[in-house]
Formats: sequence, structure tokens, C-alpha cells
Amino acid sequence: MASDGGRKQFWKRSGAKVPGSIQHVYGAQHPPFDPLLHGTLIKPGSKPPTTPVKLKKVSTFQEFESNTSDAWDLGDDDDELLAIAAENLNTEVVMETAHKVIQNHSKLQEQHKFQEEHQQEEKQVESTELTSIACGDNRLVKSVSEGHTSSSSDNASENSSMQRSQSLPQTSTLPLVSGVADFNTSVTPALTEREASRLDKFKQLLAGPNTNLEELRKLSWSGIPKRIRPIAWKLLSGYLPANVDRRESTLQRKRKEYFAFVEQYYDSRNDESHQDTYRQIHIDIPRMSPEVLRLQPKVTEIFERILFIWAIRHPASGYVQGINDLVTPFFVVFVCEYIEEEEVENFDVSSLPEEVLQNIEADSYWCMSKLLDGIQDNYTFAQPGIQKKVKMLEELVSRIDEQVHVHLDQHEVKYLQFAFRWMNNLLMREVPLRCTIRLWDTYQSEPEGFSHFHLYVCAAFLVRWRKEILEEKDFQELLIFLQNLPTVHWGNEEISVLLAEAYRLKFAFADAPNHYKK
Repeated sequence: MASDGGRKQFWKRSGAKVPGSIQHVYGAQHPPFDPLLHGTLIKPGSKPPTTPVKLKKVSTFQEFESNTSDAWDLGDDDDELLAIAAENLNTEVVMETAHKVIQNHSKLQEQHKFQEEHQQEEKQVESTELTSIACGDNRLVKSVSEGHTSSSSDNASENSSMQRSQSLPQTSTLPLVSGVADFNTSVTPALTEREASRLDKFKQLLAGPNTNLEELRKLSWSGIPKRIRPIAWKLLSGYLPANVDRRESTLQRKRKEYFAFVEQYYDSRNDESHQDTYRQIHIDIPRMSPEVLRLQPKVTEIFERILFIWAIRHPASGYVQGINDLVTPFFVVFVCEYIEEEEVENFDVSSLPEEVLQNIEADSYWCMSKLLDGIQDNYTFAQPGIQKKVKMLEELVSRIDEQVHVHLDQHEVKYLQFAFRWMNNLLMREVPLRCTIRLWDTYQSEPEGFSHFHLYVCAAFLVRWRKEILEEKDFQELLIFLQNLPTVHWGNEEISVLLAEAYRLKFAFADAPNHYKK
């Protein structure tokens, strides 16, 4: 008896909350009540209770269990609740209400459609007005009011140059110091909710006195917002310190140091010992991408200085074809720090102040140097780093997609014939520049991203084209396809999928180097 009494006392319900949901959980197994589907539950002669029903006091575990429900249970409680709800509903009333809702919804849709058509007509009228007041130098003014104030093309050009000079930083350290504070003031297209949320996370991370680089790497792996990218790349590459107070002095010191190198070494480019190096740099620069940017004389001059100084200061490798491509992403990203144009490839770099151009040049040199420090064996004599990585790529592909590997082998296509450029130029010649920049966001967030992780990106990139590769039955056609892959329309979405697959491969093979060896 004592034990029975203790058991009853143990399972006696207390006044505190008990586990289990007392609210109904709707899902695939418990859909919301529909009187049309549950008409059999309606009791015609029943009336709703006039007084609340007093719950029976729970004293045993069985009674406790029957009075509680979990989201995973399929008990009869659901049917009881549906029946109670049905008692208060009338089918005719429900149907009448539903018809009214449908009619109101259709009216709202018609109104919305009419408003959209009206807005489109207004936009067309505005566009015709704008084209009618185009400037003499083939540029459109930004608004109708500006069009009325600009009486000639000279006035328009003066206004645009004045606006550009006002938007540029006055000192070499201004962009870095005010970079986080001025994010909201710069003109950018409307962001999606996800992009705005990510931008806020970056701003919060960079707002503190010391930036947590590990958190910055995690956040940057999925891509960096355009406005944040210049400072983020400088931090991730190790060019800038995490401490905010030290950044200004570091920038001044490193920029001064670079131009001291230029003053010391650049005049020797015509010496007999350095003539061949400078000549090769001069030949390679017109081959870089994008085309519009490389044709600007000011850009050519900057690139020649950067590459020549790096070659002189790194005699173990010197200048090697392919290094010229590695300057471009840094240069383009750092130019974006000072301009508002979306397409930097079409921007006239010479319109920037000389001090700004010097800052961009020095920053690009030091960040490129940091990158090359991790992959310098790619560019030493006989390029052993590239030879090793191409061999590892061949072994990796033979394990992850043997059919593609055998197909290439049967048609005598050697991996060096197409993958050498992938390693030498870090896929820059295979994808558009915008994709390279997005790719480098992740590379700089990964440990040994440019050397180790790049191998798995190349493997995922090759297997991405398995269908097209297996369809080609000729050596020449296969090689032409692999050297001219159709990626011209690629964007962030394709690169994100490629990086996700590369991460999966890395997770499977990176910590087991013998696993992908036959």
C-alpha cells in the first residue's frame, strides 16, 4: 500500500509546466481543419458548451499520458479537437466566406496589375525624356533636373569631374579609416534581404578595435560584399594588422617602402642584366584580362612597375609568365575602393588622382607578394609546384570519376596539356574576372587556399564537364574543349556550387592523402 501510495504521489500532476505541447501542432501528418474534408465530424444536433469543462485531476501516469500530447504522436486528441472546432462551424457560412475571399483577392490582383502597367508607362516616358537631353559626349545626365541645369557638354563634364573628385578620399589613409563608417553613404544598387544581413555582419565584425580574423574568414568563405572586399582582402592576406589603431601607420610605412624599391630598382630595367625580364613583362601585359582595362596606358605602366619590382626582389624565381594575371584581381578590387561604377573594366583609371593611383599600386604589390609567398614553388626553375599539383589532380580525378579519367587516357589527353594553365593562372583564364574575384574570397578564407584548396577546385571543375567530355571522341576536339570551356556567362551561383563540391572533395580526401592513390 505504501508503494502504491508513493507511485500515485509520484505521478501526481504538479502546478508547474509539464513536458509535451498543449497547443496543436500542424504539419504533414496534422493538417489544419477543413470543414469540407472533415464534414463527417460535424454533429448536427450538438451545441457548444455554455460553461467551461473542468479538467479531471490527474493522479496516475496513464491519465497523465492521455492528457498530454507530443508533436510526434498520432493520438486521438487531434480528432477530438477537430470535432470541437467543427461544432462551432457551419458549412454554408464557410463556403460563403471563401467565395468572398476569392472575389476580394481577384479584385486586388486586378488593381495590382493596373498599377504595374501604369508604373511601366511612367518609366517609359521618363526614359524618353532622359534620352532627349543626352550630353554632347554621349553620356546621359543622372536626372531631368540635372539635364536642365547643364546647358552644354562642357558644363556636364565639369560637373561629373567635380562629383568624382568630391567622392574620392583626400588622403591616402582616409578610405581605410572611414571605410566602415561610410558604407551607408556610397551609392549601390538595392540589396536583397540576405545580402543586407551579410553586410551588417561584416560591418559589426569590422567595427571593433581588433578584428577577429578567424570570424572574418568564416564569414568571407561564402563571398564578401563589394564594399567590404578591399579592406577584407587586405586583412585576410596579412597585409594589414587586425588592430585598427595600427593600420594607418602600417599603410603609410608599406607604401613608402614600395616606392623606395621603385626608386632604387626601376631605372635598372634597361640594364643588360634585367633587359630580358622587362621585355617579357612588356610583352605579357597586353595579354592579360580584361581587355578594356589592359589597353589603358596608365594601367600598363602600373603593372610593369609592380611585376618588375617583384621579379628583382625575388631572384629565385624571377618573372614567369602567368604572374602578370595574378595582379589583376587585387588591382580591380582596390580600384573599387575609390569609385562607384559597377563595371570597373570600363572605368578610366587615369581619371583618378595620382596619390590614389599610388596607393592602389602599392597595395596591389604587397597583396600579390603575400599570395606568391605561398605558391612560389609554382614559379621557380622547372616549376615543380605545378608539376606536383597536376599529378595530384590526375590521381584525384581517377578516384572520384574513373570514367572521365579513363576516357581522357584512352584518347591520349595528358593532364599537363590543359591543367598546367589551371595551376599557373589559378583558373583566371578559364572563368570571367568577376568569378575569379568571388573565387579568391574563398581562397583567402581557406588555409592554404591558393595552393591546397585550389587542387580540389580544379578537380570539381573538371568533373563539372563530364557529360561534354564523354561525348567528345577525338583527341583534338577534347583538347580544344578543355582549353576553351564555356564559362563566359558564369556568375556567383556557378562558382558557389563549384566551391561547395570542392569542399566536399577536400573533406573526403585532404586528411587521407593515401586514399586517392591507387
